[in-house]
Amino acid sequence: MNMQDRMKRVPIAEQAPEIRAKNFEEVCLGYLDEEAIREANRCLGCKNPKCVDGCPVSINIPGFIGYMKEGEFEKAAKEVAKYSALPAVCGRVCPQESQCEGKCVLGIKGEAVSIGKLERFIADWSRINEVDLSEREELKGKKVAVIGSGPAGLTCAGELARKGYDVTIFEALHEPGGVLVYGIPEFRLPKDDVVRPEIENIKKLGVNIETNVIIGRTITIDELMAEEEFSAVFIGSGAGLPKFMGIPGENANGVLSANEFLTRVNLMKAFKEEYHTPVKIGKKVAIVGGGNVAMDAARTALRLGSESHIVYRRSESELPARAEEVHHAKEEGVIFDVLTNPTEILVDENGWVKGMRCVEMELGEPDESGRRRPVVKAGSEYIMDVDTVIMSLGTSPNPLISSTTEGLETNKWKCLIADERGLTTKEGVYAGGDAVTGAATVILAMGAGKKAANAIDEYLNNLDKN
Repeated sequence: MNMQDRMKRVPIAEQAPEIRAKNFEEVCLGYLDEEAIREANRCLGCKNPKCVDGCPVSINIPGFIGYMKEGEFEKAAKEVAKYSALPAVCGRVCPQESQCEGKCVLGIKGEAVSIGKLERFIADWSRINEVDLSEREELKGKKVAVIGSGPAGLTCAGELARKGYDVTIFEALHEPGGVLVYGIPEFRLPKDDVVRPEIENIKKLGVNIETNVIIGRTITIDELMAEEEFSAVFIGSGAGLPKFMGIPGENANGVLSANEFLTRVNLMKAFKEEYHTPVKIGKKVAIVGGGNVAMDAARTALRLGSESHIVYRRSESELPARAEEVHHAKEEGVIFDVLTNPTEILVDENGWVKGMRCVEMELGEPDESGRRRPVVKAGSEYIMDVDTVIMSLGTSPNPLISSTTEGLETNKWKCLIADERGLTTKEGVYAGGDAVTGAATVILAMGAGKKAANAIDEYLNNLDKN
């Protein structure tokens, strides 16, 4: 491959914007076999691979891509499986541009290797070709409980099962997957073709998943350890409590959190006519916020037939969402009202949203986050004519588990206190993901689950020695 070819990515097919804006099928269509091999051959196979340093679960990226160069897809899939339990998920939703691909040396003068799209390809190939990824060590005869079946819990459970532990996941909802199932939309992360098969792979390692179990209500952590004889517990319960602005009219009918909206569409299939669980959404919808969840909500509202607006108080260059998500949203027809902040939701005589009072903003001096602080532009108040408002302002952990577990401490944001390896303030209890950090990314939660699994393994081995 000459240097000129090496500098540019092999393009990847996508559904056309005008078509995908009307369906819930996946936007990106993925590489064909020969395209994947061609893209893999762009990799320089660096002796000191910076891409691995950028990966929160430390996948041997040059290793699996090296197999792909030769068309050895099964070996590539098994190499990835040593490090990640959810490669088909990560290949789709990781912010690769700021992680592995952000460290790729080809990105200095050209385009980084499409590591995420290659990971997605190899995970999909292994599913279609039914590659067995269930290799594990001999059973150790010790039980570990995992609370929550999102990215942190699934990763921790998969790692521990590989090490020979008897692992049970306790999930509050009726279906496992956490944010992968209820939060991220179908068009970005298909449930039947991606999420459920990866959960099945984790079950094949011997992990037992019990749904409809609310820890702190159905059973407590102390009971799990004392009565059910679990030697250690990992808490990966996420951050499911939505934040609101605290402005007048926010309790009106037609104001939803992005959590509620996406859960109803994803888990209750509100977008399918044959399901009797519709979500009431108006002709013009304002999504307040600028993160990935806001983009997901805006693109979902658009697909349900609404005129969809992102309302964000800073400028477009400061949107926290991934550039790819913003690009896709714009292509599909989402309207961006930036430097705009709501001050009141206007309500009609029946208690329903009829509009949103807004002010225009301008950027002042940088705040503690390093971004320029938005300040109100004098005399800029106006009314935006909307009939649904979706608040996407972040989430915090539900306090149920911490309030029902003796010795489990939280910080001022209600997040569980845990060290860099996941150990909480209670012996034998570890935690990771959004329950510790507050709302963050899928891959960071996976990294925390993996670190905690290693720490739990070390803890239980030391118990034996004492």
